[in-house]
Amino acid sequence: MILQHMQSLPGWRNRSLRRQTRIFTAGCLPGRTGRVNRNSTSSSRHQPPSTTLASATAVGLGGQNMWLPMLGMTALPHLGGLYGGYVTRKEVKTWYTTLQKPSWRPPNAAFPIAWTCLYTGMGYGSYLVWKELGGFTEDALVPLGLYGLQLALNWAWTPIFFGAHKLKLALIEIVFLTGTVGATMLSWYPISRTATLLLAPYLSWLCLATSLNYCIWRDNPEEKEE
Repeated sequence: MILQHMQSLPGWRNRSLRRQTRIFTAGCLPGRTGRVNRNSTSSSRHQPPSTTLASATAVGLGGQNMWLPMLGMTALPHLGGLYGGYVTRKEVKTWYTTLQKPSWRPPNAAFPIAWTCLYTGMGYGSYLVWKELGGFTEDALVPLGLYGLQLALNWAWTPIFFGAHKLKLALIEIVFLTGTVGATMLSWYPISRTATLLLAPYLSWLCLATSLNYCIWRDNPEEKEE
């Protein structure tokens, strides 16, 4: 019916009009529609499973508001930093000044600036890994689990050192922390090299902090509890 109506139009002799009509009617024919569907089904059937999974993950994550996870995971490490700053504020001006410290130690004003940058870098790196793995999936268990472990160890060091004044225990704890950060970087490297590089300054700073913790423990013998 549609084709007969189009042929009755005055401009049917126009070649362009006839061509557009053939394209329109070809799309409406059941036989040709079925052929297209069969071809698309066949192509999707031969598509590799990994490609299909990646496409599904991209569509799933793309439909979400990615700003919230990025901001949340970047800000997460700063929560422990705020608590650590609260514990440290008083002790830096009192107890910490009585300790024997090496001459090469960084100035006190450098620590808040350094930790702000390091916390931001590690938080954003965790977001990159989370995004690459499609969220909190089974594949994310090890890389993000190690990240969470090192973050807990990081938050625990300040109360041990500045709060409880346990220099030896703090030294043992920061050695474990440094090793956990190294393991986290190894697990992140195949996933996101950018995220791994964001942890490199953090690992370097921990090596410096470990050396400083050792020197303070060595030069300031702790009183034995009776």
